[in-house]
Formats: sequence, structure tokens, C-alpha cells
Amino acid sequence: MRVVVQRVRQATVSVDGRVVGEIGRGLLALAGFAPTDTPAVVDWMSAKLAGLRLFPDDEGKLNRSVLEIGGEVLVVSQFTLYGDASRGRRPSFVAAAPPDLAIPLYQHFLAALGRHQVPVESGQFGADMQVALINDGPVTLILERDQG
Repeated sequence: MRVVVQRVRQATVSVDGRVVGEIGRGLLALAGFAPTDTPAVVDWMSAKLAGLRLFPDDEGKLNRSVLEIGGEVLVVSQFTLYGDASRGRRPSFVAAAPPDLAIPLYQHFLAALGRHQVPVESGQFGADMQVALINDGPVTLILERDQG
């Protein structure tokens, strides 16, 4: 599982001109899944994301999590995180989980974040989405967890 996390002041995701997910201060998480990912991997990632200290304390040090600041998380599925452009000019996406595997993992991720008491909004799996954000910092991390 791969997640690109951005600290945001606000973020929205729209489908066909209609906002389907919107948050204020918090984290935008672009999530991709591999065919070998399991619910255990997704649980690990949800705990990591909920507790990740990406927000400043009173001294300006990154010591607070999204939970501690009362923030939200917007999760957007993005299979292109598993794109491989090492050969040729057209990326290959064979390393990404197909929808029949990825959709349950994506839904599990949303539910797992909710179990950590994180307010969660989401995009629409498989849709052509437009994501708008105001990046805060900017602060961006790439998180990855393998089955093995």
C-alpha cells in the first residue's frame, strides 16, 4: 500500500462538477493498493496516518497528529501510485491492484481511519475526480507498507 500524504488547510474532491468530499484543516491522503495488500496492511497504514505527527505544536515543531489538532482526512483512491515509467514513455500499471481487490481495501481503509476517531471524507473509487487543495507548509510524505 502506498499513500501520498499532504498537510492541507482545506481540500475537496469533485466528480462531474459535484463535490463528493471536503475537509478543512487536516490531511489529504492519495491511496494506492497492490495485489498483495491485506486488511492487516491497511490497518497498519490507518494507524500510522492517524498518529503521524505532521502538525506544529506551540514551539513550531511537528509534534501533533491530525487527531490532536481536531483535523480531518480526505482519502482519494489513486491506482497511478503504482505506475511504472522506468521503460518507454507510457506508464505500466500492472503493479496496481485490480478493482475487485482494491475496492474492498479502500473501503476497509476508510472504516479503519474512522475506528481511530478520525473524521474521514472520500472521493469516489474509479471516477474521474478533480482534487483541489491548499497545501499547508508544504508538507508531503510518501508512506508505504508491504505484505512482507
